[in-house]
Amino acid sequence: MSVIEMMILGFLSERCMCGYELRKKMEQLQGDARRFSDGAIYPATSRLVGAGLISERSEPRDGRQRRVFTLLDAGRARLIDELRNADGFYVSDIAKWTIVLTFLSVVPDKADRDAVLRRRYDLIARQDVHFFYCDAGNPLSIEQIDDPYRRGIIRVHDAEIAAELAWLREELGLPQGEGQASDV
Repeated sequence: MSVIEMMILGFLSERCMCGYELRKKMEQLQGDARRFSDGAIYPATSRLVGAGLISERSEPRDGRQRRVFTLLDAGRARLIDELRNADGFYVSDIAKWTIVLTFLSVVPDKADRDAVLRRRYDLIARQDVHFFYCDAGNPLSIEQIDDPYRRGIIRVHDAEIAAELAWLREELGLPQGEGQASDV
């Protein structure tokens, strides 16, 4: 399932919406990182209608005929399944992870939600993420970087990861010290 399709199903799990409303919600969620055109929204809604995951009807809104979409039971089940099984780029890429977290409460079983959180926790607690490498391909530590802006990128990233790990430990009921030797 594409990111756009996941967002459409996720926002429709909250209420029925027309394409314009969906586009605005998606842009708000993605911030300045991404703009969505009707050329991205309507092919995705057509695929979801064709797959029997959402329905479409035409109704007047704001003095115009609008295509209004509703999440069907099959669409809710598919969204839950996609969220429950979120892995790979959906837990490693921050933009995709934000989408998963936005709609994770749709998953009814806490154990399933916690399993998704645990996959993210395990990834960021053990993974050493670097942005800058020497010519030989080895990661540079913050002490090896002279550029203050690049050092800033690393400091901000490390603070974000530390905050997320603390939140994940809290959500998962893990001791605050678990994994901290490898955290960040």
